Amino acid sequence: MMGRQSPMRAMMMGVALAAAVTITVPAGSVQAASSVVAVVNNTPITSGDLERRVNFLKLQRAKGNLRSVAREQLIEDTLKRAEILKQRASVSTAEVDAAYARFASSNKMSTEQLAKVLNQAGVGPDHFKQFIALQMSWPRVVNARFGREANGKSLVERMQENGGKKPVTTEYFLKQVIFVVPEKRRNAILGKRKAEAEASRSKFPGCDQAKAFAATMHDVSIRDLGRVLAPQMPEDWKPLIEKAKGQTTGTRVTERGVEYLAICKQREVNDDVAAEMVFRAEDLAKAKGGEEDANSKKYVAELRKKATITER
Repeated sequence: MMGRQSPMRAMMMGVALAAAVTITVPAGSVQAASSVVAVVNNTPITSGDLERRVNFLKLQRAKGNLRSVAREQLIEDTLKRAEILKQRASVSTAEVDAAYARFASSNKMSTEQLAKVLNQAGVGPDHFKQFIALQMSWPRVVNARFGREANGKSLVERMQENGGKKPVTTEYFLKQVIFVVPEKRRNAILGKRKAEAEASRSKFPGCDQAKAFAATMHDVSIRDLGRVLAPQMPEDWKPLIEKAKGQTTGTRVTERGVEYLAICKQREVNDDVAAEMVFRAEDLAKAKGGEEDANSKKYVAELRKKATITER
């Protein structure tokens, strides 16, 4: 269990929470919601919501007028959440639970211990999961909106701009090794399954024998992912692929259990499909970093302009 001054570093699937969080449990607990502090398009924000966000900001060592910052964040969150639902871009409950479990594991805690810490801090696991869901879902909406606007040029036009050359990228042929963890037993066996998955990597016999290898272990399945180009690689797997030595990547916890990738083959390619993927990735990259933040702010500003917001 973590002490009062131990650091928690949040590292989430596709979208990382970069801030370091320190557990400093505030005196007293969050009071039950007793009043409405703001209404955003008929959606109320309660005093309970506000207190939980204030306490969450304290965990992040935020400075300034925390109640004012918390109120603004909750208003923006409400606008974003409505837009996410409208665009049907929300991540699944399983994805959020998996990110929550990874956060706990990365801080050497079980999910029960993390829930206890969050409750003691006056935040609560539900508020934290809502935050995770929003952080994972909102970039999908921003990228869908601004990615479409980024470039309408054809492959030939992009190649001409590139001196007539097709860009080169890495082609992988992958299999996914999944040490299944049933949801009902997740907290009890996740650590054991992670150790089993790690131990199996050094014994992996190669992709041709992968299914036979899995059959020698309990609740292990193999998924053939086939050809995957580097620009197509899911963000959660990219660091593990890049750091991989030998036939397998490191493990990661997902909603299915504990997984790693087996690299059956990799090579450099520059065919039309690869070129299209590279150019598309370049366009999406332009929406990240400073541009992503600018686009997000622009999007939220548009939503605020159209919204009816009443503060009390």
